[in-house]
Amino acid sequence: MENRVYEIELEEPLAGVGGKVIAKFYRPGRWSHAALVQEHDFLRELSEAEVPVVAPIAMAGAEGKTLHQTSFGVFFSLFPKVGGRVKEELQEAELLQIGRLLARLHTVGAAHPAADRPRLTPAEYLLPALQNLLQTGLVDMQLQSRYERAARTLFRMAEPLWQGLTLHRVHGDCHGGNLLWQPSGPVFLDFDDLMMAPAVQDLWMVVRGRDAEATQQREIIIEGYEQIRDFDRRTLRMIEALRGIRMIHYASWVAKRYADPIFVRTFPEFPTYAHWADETATLEEQIGLIEEPTGHSGY
Repeated sequence: MENRVYEIELEEPLAGVGGKVIAKFYRPGRWSHAALVQEHDFLRELSEAEVPVVAPIAMAGAEGKTLHQTSFGVFFSLFPKVGGRVKEELQEAELLQIGRLLARLHTVGAAHPAADRPRLTPAEYLLPALQNLLQTGLVDMQLQSRYERAARTLFRMAEPLWQGLTLHRVHGDCHGGNLLWQPSGPVFLDFDDLMMAPAVQDLWMVVRGRDAEATQQREIIIEGYEQIRDFDRRTLRMIEALRGIRMIHYASWVAKRYADPIFVRTFPEFPTYAHWADETATLEEQIGLIEEPTGHSGY
């Protein structure tokens, strides 16, 4: 929904790529040229470090560039088609492997910053999203004040958790759908949400539950992670705040694109009272979870 992605069959296979490629056309206006170059640079660095990712293809005659632009100004790139499957349930060995790979990914990510990518902090990520959301007029007027109050309360509670933290490049949207499993293990897909963030952002996205099983699974991921790279366990208390920030940012993302017919078809209930009643109640629940010493996350 964010970009336009097509599978293309080639008349002549490319060496090392094969007969099919994936063409990705980036939504106009979302990312600057510099931001997209930084995404591609990160993928190249990860590939060179043998972290399993799908890196863009440098086309012949393009001087090694992987980012291109159509005559009408839309950025695009080509990627090899990669096989595999998404797994709904992960075993202990797979969780350990994810932990080790995330540690390697973050080691590369910490090598230098991505100045033109988003910074996942309450002030730089939550507040602009909230402002945009309220300006769209899509939040039901009967609930707008209550929703805004909850969002600003979440901001005030979350901000102290970021004090003294170091941000570095992370995947940003590392849920199970962006892990493609092959016999050798997972391949990380879709770095469209590459951002500067604490390491815990990628870990909680892999395992998003709150129950005892989710806590145990995250512990296994951290065990694998710590075989390669230190992990600050104090950041685990940020998970519920990160969850709440993601809710607000996701709502803003939908609202910003609601003029696009596919968003209207996909989210027909978005402007309704019932939808915003649920959103507001869920956000208020998040505040309660952050207030609790364990945050319902077992930490």
